[in-house]
Amino acid sequence: MSSGILQVFQRELTCPICTNYFIDPVTIDCGHSFCRPCFYLNWQDIPLLVQCSECRKSIQQRNLKTNIHLKKMASLARKASLWLFLSSEEQMCGTHRETKKMFCEVDKNLLCLLCSSSQEHQDHRHCPIEWAAEEHREKLLKKMQSLWEEACENHRNLNMETTRTKYWKDYMHLRLEAVRAEYQKMPAFHHEEEKHNLEMLKKKGKDIFHQLHLSKAKMAHRREILRGTYEELKEMCHKPDVELLQGFGDILHRSESVLLHKPQPLNLELSSGPIAGLMDRLNQFRVHITLHHEEANSHIFRYEILRSMCIECDHQDVPYITATPRSFLAWGAQTFTSGKYYWEFHVGDSWNWAFGVCNTYWKEKNQNEKIDGEEGLFLLGCVKEDAHCSLFTTSPLMLQYIPRPTSRVGLFLDYEAKTVSFVDVNQSSLIYTIPNCSFSPPLRPIFCCIHF
Repeated sequence: MSSGILQVFQRELTCPICTNYFIDPVTIDCGHSFCRPCFYLNWQDIPLLVQCSECRKSIQQRNLKTNIHLKKMASLARKASLWLFLSSEEQMCGTHRETKKMFCEVDKNLLCLLCSSSQEHQDHRHCPIEWAAEEHREKLLKKMQSLWEEACENHRNLNMETTRTKYWKDYMHLRLEAVRAEYQKMPAFHHEEEKHNLEMLKKKGKDIFHQLHLSKAKMAHRREILRGTYEELKEMCHKPDVELLQGFGDILHRSESVLLHKPQPLNLELSSGPIAGLMDRLNQFRVHITLHHEEANSHIFRYEILRSMCIECDHQDVPYITATPRSFLAWGAQTFTSGKYYWEFHVGDSWNWAFGVCNTYWKEKNQNEKIDGEEGLFLLGCVKEDAHCSLFTTSPLMLQYIPRPTSRVGLFLDYEAKTVSFVDVNQSSLIYTIPNCSFSPPLRPIFCCIHF
């Protein structure tokens, strides 16, 4: 192939970022193309909306598919460069005066066809150089995809730990205040128990805060290792075919070792301990709640109530969760406009549930009518992500880092104090008290369960 034609190929088949022939090219919405690794590395911190480096148009980074046509053309261009290299006098076999077209995977040497059949090499694996180079390049690209998926997971986990670390002290303050307020309702002889439980809670909170910082540091370190390894593999993919073949084994082994021992987010659990006499006090206000079941597909779950509670990302990035035909919703027959009331629900080992009280307009709203956020909805809920369950409360939406109740959960409504408290009945412990509730009479009990 003439040098003039090669120059045409180079202009059309060169990535504008790395200025090498495309590897795994992707074409974005504006029509410009890049190597997938170059695209990933340039825009890894902006997961959805990116700006093209060529035309500056904003485009969506979603479902990037390999441009097969460009990939084939780039492969042809690399083969043309390879044949120019092999046709030089230096690459002629000194013994047989033939072009070295074969690659020995044992010795990592180039051989002519006759040498590859000699007694010295007959037990070795050989293959045409151009075929071996493309095969090894594809193996590197597959390994890079695994590294990138690992890097994205690590990025999400690092964001999670960063968010939890940022708000942990505020969460601890709220939790301590809730437990302290509960003890103020108990007789004075609980003072020693209160002091002990609060001190233990503070100690656990400080320990977890320290662990969060260590977890963040590990993930930040891993981020740099993954990125460095990914860039190293990308550079190897761009090397001339012969250099790629000769350096392939070592770099692949190193990249495989990097994928081992990945740090996981901490499973935060912060129990406040049992409160003696709590259940006796609450049972003085016990009422029986009658539930009326409805066919679900409820807006209770449709509008941002269970948003990203497992992955803890920012609210603006969170998709809505829509109830499925297998979900159900039950409303309490009673309504409340004043007073104090206590009742319980049996949740057992289930998950993806929520219960509490809500302003009546939630029941009256049409399912297709949007309700902003969770205003007027005072819930305790449980959602499951993989094997991990997370508890949350609403108004405002907040994770509760405590062990999941596995039997009965109690709700105490104090209308005049404008609070809704949730307790783990078996543990006789406070889960959380939602303060300063914006009640609009009448209030109605609600129980929801959804299966994703």
